[in-house]
Amino acid sequence: MAPIGTRWLEIVGAWMLGLIWVLPLLYAVWTAFHPAAYATRFDLFAPLTLHNIQLAWEAAPFARYFLNTTILVTLILVAQFVLCTPAAFAFARMEFPGRDFVFAIVLLQLMVMPDVLLVGNYRTMVHLGLVDTILAIALPYLGSAFGIFLLRQTFRMVPQELDDAARLEGCSLLGRLWRVYVPLAKPTYIAYGLVSVSYHWNNFLWPLVITNSVTTRPLTVGLSIFASTDQGIDWSIITAATLMTSGPLLIAFLLFQRQFVQSFMRAGIR
Repeated sequence: MAPIGTRWLEIVGAWMLGLIWVLPLLYAVWTAFHPAAYATRFDLFAPLTLHNIQLAWEAAPFARYFLNTTILVTLILVAQFVLCTPAAFAFARMEFPGRDFVFAIVLLQLMVMPDVLLVGNYRTMVHLGLVDTILAIALPYLGSAFGIFLLRQTFRMVPQELDDAARLEGCSLLGRLWRVYVPLAKPTYIAYGLVSVSYHWNNFLWPLVITNSVTTRPLTVGLSIFASTDQGIDWSIITAATLMTSGPLLIAFLLFQRQFVQSFMRAGIR
């Protein structure tokens, strides 16, 4: 058990880090729901308003940006689940020559920053004729080494007896994967889904490079262009637009934070 002094230092440090994180969010909420005159001063009796949200929504095609982003993150997440699940199962439960070596190669991909591949990915999309499409944004991310690693760790924790029982009942390989492993990995899928959706919801550089029209821009690129226009000078409107784009992620994390923490704790056990 840690000494009392050390414990108090940890608590104070945690509170300080929490304040550093939450203060900008509180400022954004305050500015977004109050008139522009109150953006730089605090007044408990300041009137609340949705006018900033309305102005931000009407000043840029945020409906289209939301649609593009929703399609993008859904496409990537579904593809990652479909591709990572059998790969993780193979690395966790199947024996084949070079399994550990191939898995090490997969993990090496975690060391490669996506930004390093921008030029190569762009040239590939030009060759495929996919520039300025949602598919072009998603294609480099349809596979995930992190997703394979996380699911592999979870699948390794499934008791072998359950697998053997399913085999005796006549389940095929895919049947055991679908009926035994996938249901038990539900918290991991939720946690990884939050990570994937959060990353691609906020991804900026690659969508900025590969898109050049409203019909394909996601929220991050649309927000940056909106903030650089004449309408974006008003901080109340900028914070309102920012709050609209980040709000869904905050709500999702608050709803699934328990599964998020538990799955990563389990992933480090074996």
